[in-house]
Amino acid sequence: MPYNEHIEKRILNIISDWDNTDRKKMFGGICHLIQGNMFCGVYKDLLILRLGVEGAGKALETPFVRPFDITGRPMKGWVMVEEQGFRTEQSLRKWLEQAKAFASTLPPK
Repeated sequence: MPYNEHIEKRILNIISDWDNTDRKKMFGGICHLIQGNMFCGVYKDLLILRLGVEGAGKALETPFVRPFDITGRPMKGWVMVEEQGFRTEQSLRKWLEQAKAFASTLPPK
């Protein structure tokens, strides 16, 4: 199943004016990078977010959020969010800003 292009358009609408971002096709979806570090993406119909271990732990307490696991081995510090978890632009922006804040703490690649 290809990735949901509608979710991708919504992401681009929010991050298009952010500095030092890029995008790459990965694992059958699309990922966004900031300073060379992945911070979000789309896999099938799910929003993927890199929040760090602490941030991901808190996010997992939220409805419609689950560990990022597409291989049988969950990725630490990452979550997947169903569309119900980011229906509004405000809620999507909040998720993306959390991922940006975490990824911005990582050394540039």
